[in-house]
Amino acid sequence: MPRVPTRPNLLLPPDDDTRMLYPLARPLLFCLDPESAHELTLSALHLAGRVLPAGQPIASDPVEVMGLRFPNRIGLAAGLDKNGEAIDGLARLGFGFIEIGTITPRPQPGNPRPRMFRLPQARAIINRMGFNNRGVEALVDNVRAAKYRGILGINIGKNADTPIDRAADDYLACLDKVHSLASYVTVNISSPNTKNLRQLQGENELDALLGRLKVRQQALADRDGRYVPLALKIAPDLDTEQITGIADALRRHRIDAVIATNTTLSRQKVAGLPHAEEQGGLSGAPLFDDATAVVSALARALAGELPIIAAGGVLSGEDARDKLAAGARLVQLYSGLVYRGPALVDECVRATRAGT
Repeated sequence: MPRVPTRPNLLLPPDDDTRMLYPLARPLLFCLDPESAHELTLSALHLAGRVLPAGQPIASDPVEVMGLRFPNRIGLAAGLDKNGEAIDGLARLGFGFIEIGTITPRPQPGNPRPRMFRLPQARAIINRMGFNNRGVEALVDNVRAAKYRGILGINIGKNADTPIDRAADDYLACLDKVHSLASYVTVNISSPNTKNLRQLQGENELDALLGRLKVRQQALADRDGRYVPLALKIAPDLDTEQITGIADALRRHRIDAVIATNTTLSRQKVAGLPHAEEQGGLSGAPLFDDATAVVSALARALAGELPIIAAGGVLSGEDARDKLAAGARLVQLYSGLVYRGPALVDECVRATRAGT
């Protein structure tokens, strides 16, 4: 069934029991290696989504972005639920929207383990997962089985063994498969963990990719009878000239939104900490300033012509407010959930309500 963006979002805010349980559970989860803890959490959310009754809509603060009506401004970033296995459980945490993926056309194992590392002193995570996922067909099956009918973003990427000059073929293959099920689709060209992927942020490469995506977007809109917005997810490791060039390309190709940002390769703010020199993308609190600076630069370059979705380093309601103040319309969480748990969602929703 197509996902109807205007249908009420079936969500429950995290209750007092959930808020109290996570601080008790966190030490146990932190005794496990990070990826095992991630898998256990995802399994618990999957089970919760299957056995718990559907919730009622949360107290809303609706905002329209990309032509979609979001019940609140706080969403889940891609990466936590790559295969869409725990959508209904995640929907109970109070998010205004959920983004799943990154998904690739064919299943792939990703990089060898260990490939995820906590830096608790900095409230940070380093990962080099490498788009590990079960392939787009498995994700489509999971989305069709889910009861959730709120705003669902699907994040798409390319397989690791697809040559970079054929990357667009993988993005188009995924877009074809998920278009009828997604509220919006995110094009991930900014993961540092797939070789050469960030080359697609270059001027010529980006122009070619976005041009093909827009043509296919319109063809699919004609096929399915509805327009599905496209968002582009970019890196934080960009200079002003690169950000301006990306903003120009977004406007030129009429892309519907931009997500700023993915993880960073910088280690400046975690130098000397255990695991700081592990390869991969750094997320969490040390990313906040750089990611927010990209939001600000994009806001200046785009001058309101398309919306910005902020991600990177949000660990409090104040952080979420700062992202909006920098020019974002929506905010996404991921690493902050590892350190703060479900209470972070409710805190950020409250902090970003109009008039607060």
